[in-house]
Amino acid sequence: MKSKNSKNFIYNMVGSTVNSTMSLFLLIFVTRINGISDAGIFSFAFSTSCLFQVIANYAGRAYQVTERTKNITDSDFIYNKIICCIFMILASFIFIVIKDYSFYKCCILLLLIVFKIIESFAEVLYGIIQRKDDLYKVGISLFSKGLLGIIIFLIIDIFTHNLIVCILSLIIINILLIILYDINSLKKYNYKLLPFSKSSVLKIFKCGFFTFLLTLLTQYVINVQKYSIDNYLDDKYQTIFGIIVMPAMAIILCGQFVIHPFLNKLTNYLKEKKMKQYNLTVLKLSTAILVLGIVAVFLAYIIGIPFLNILYGINLNKYRIDLAFIIIGATFFGISYILTNALIALRDTFSQVIIYIMTCIFGYLISNYLIVNYKIMGASYAYMFTMIFLSLCYIIYYLFKARRIKLDAGLE
Repeated sequence: MKSKNSKNFIYNMVGSTVNSTMSLFLLIFVTRINGISDAGIFSFAFSTSCLFQVIANYAGRAYQVTERTKNITDSDFIYNKIICCIFMILASFIFIVIKDYSFYKCCILLLLIVFKIIESFAEVLYGIIQRKDDLYKVGISLFSKGLLGIIIFLIIDIFTHNLIVCILSLIIINILLIILYDINSLKKYNYKLLPFSKSSVLKIFKCGFFTFLLTLLTQYVINVQKYSIDNYLDDKYQTIFGIIVMPAMAIILCGQFVIHPFLNKLTNYLKEKKMKQYNLTVLKLSTAILVLGIVAVFLAYIIGIPFLNILYGINLNKYRIDLAFIIIGATFFGISYILTNALIALRDTFSQVIIYIMTCIFGYLISNYLIVNYKIMGASYAYMFTMIFLSLCYIIYYLFKARRIKLDAGLE
């Protein structure tokens, strides 16, 4: 069993790393091959598509995996996913019409949204696989999609210099792997899609609303500086900030692959009412992110900018301190991500929504002010301050929550 857990952890970590860092490599390719202006459009469109992806994900895989009753089936989550993907398409069309971007920028954004819809559908399949305790299969799927996507995108961009064709290739790769690997994995469990249950699907919408809202606010908080840059600065600034904020995604990713293998264990602790072990696990995971973040800040300050200069082929020397501040902010966000999932497993989402609403307001105000006055430096400072504010709110609330549960004799 221990060997299975290690396999799940390692494969998921590798797969999640490759898939999540794909955007980093794609931005490198676009910056070097297509130029700094196209890179700015691509960076903003990718971030915006991630925001819309929240609609398609709705309650999310963490909610699906930690579902402790038999009232809602995996089939219900699949039907819910299909409906949410349709809503995502409609919302994105409305956004594009309102913003009135150029035709080229609209095409890039729309294609990336389609790409994210396909990714989101795969997530519900991953939830089924993970509940079978075969998380390593999810890792293999993510690794394959990420690696093939990076290689084929690069080859096509070298020969065509056409972002539209490149993104279309990503869409085709993901569709093929869903059919050939993800769905095939479900067949090995003899999984059969149950009939549509209106009441169960509506229950997911109802029970998962605050989780959805929480995730939507999370994406906004992560990218609020990019939206301010889009409003006030040129595309070239979007590229520069997109480059120096990209390493922060590695810390955020660490929070994801650290917590995901423990979701089943946390769920079991709740079933067995072992709250001491539950809180101890959350503390250990948060500490791991903190230690990793401290090391990352040091490395980012010493070798981060020279490394980015080589990768992207542009001079970023004056942004050394900015990168360090961004990594500090990402570390605080990583801790928040651990606490987010711990509270979701406890089905405590409303309080988190309040925390994120406060953070969104704080982030919006400080980002607009600092970016208008200090441009990229202001964006970096705003990122760090926003994440520190978020993390402090989470730590204070989780300590309050843990104390309240401890006083509940039924959960001791």
